[in-house]
Amino acid sequence: MISTKPETNPEPAPLLEIQNLKVYFQNRPSLFGRKVTIYAVDDVTLTLRKGEVFGLVGESGSGKSTLARAIVKLHSPTSGSVAYRGQNILKQSKKTSKEFRRHVQMIFQDPYESLNPQSDVLNAILEPSIIHGLAPKGKAEREAKVAELLESVGLDPASKMDRFPHELSGGERQRVAIARALSLEPDLVLADEAVSMLDVSVRLGILVLMMDLKKKFNLTYIFITHDLGVARYICSRIAVMYHGKIVEIAEPDELINHPLHHYTNLLLASIPGSPMETPDRPAESTANPFGPPRGCRFEPRCPAAQEKCRTEEPPLVELRKQHFAACHYPMK
Repeated sequence: MISTKPETNPEPAPLLEIQNLKVYFQNRPSLFGRKVTIYAVDDVTLTLRKGEVFGLVGESGSGKSTLARAIVKLHSPTSGSVAYRGQNILKQSKKTSKEFRRHVQMIFQDPYESLNPQSDVLNAILEPSIIHGLAPKGKAEREAKVAELLESVGLDPASKMDRFPHELSGGERQRVAIARALSLEPDLVLADEAVSMLDVSVRLGILVLMMDLKKKFNLTYIFITHDLGVARYICSRIAVMYHGKIVEIAEPDELINHPLHHYTNLLLASIPGSPMETPDRPAESTANPFGPPRGCRFEPRCPAAQEKCRTEEPPLVELRKQHFAACHYPMK
């Protein structure tokens, strides 16, 4: 019997799946000599689709960079899993792990710190390819490859290839860092505050470049920033982090126009010229990363907090279509 049921195309498998990820830093002595545990990332679950620009937004200390470093295996998670193309990278062999590092690259906040001051631009960009055995053999071929990468990030190979980091501007150094990340032809690039240390006049150029490169090389981004205004214009989805927790996820316009979590509203109110109302509670009051409360971590700062918020941790649930928030008393 021939089925007349229409065929349905299954949804593509996620590029990256993070399940219940925790990153705790333990046994670090405090100022008073006591040993403490820092709950840097606490039970984070996320799914990233191929081709997305996924934003991670939050204040300093919210856990954004720690989460990114755990994804690229610069930090060892306490528990949970990180699956890339269906494979748990935390249980990979050394050989498979090296292959993963080729396909997932990171652009750091400070390009001067991420570049070896003793390496010129040519060798800085070639180094990853040499490590992974992908560099051309001949000198001329290597220079041609670097020249192509420099041109792709808007730099003149003839004048920049033999320069050292201290001879470049901040924007030029970041372009070199981007070229180095692209040298391995990655699928996923994590940009950790990639424009926050640059002059305002340079930031837009770098953002435009990154979006152009996304199209040219079919990249997927995780874009980490404390600036919701920037994330709104380049991200396809935004996750808001607060003290190790994801507290809200939505598409940019939905998040900006209909924030559900009171912390997101606080971030929006901090944008210059924002019409959002500033919460009544003092913004200086912060959660304790060494001993988070039993309930909601934003409770000390939340203008809508009630007794339930002090005793029960709110789950991250879908409150509007594709709009998730972790709040007992969400905004209307």
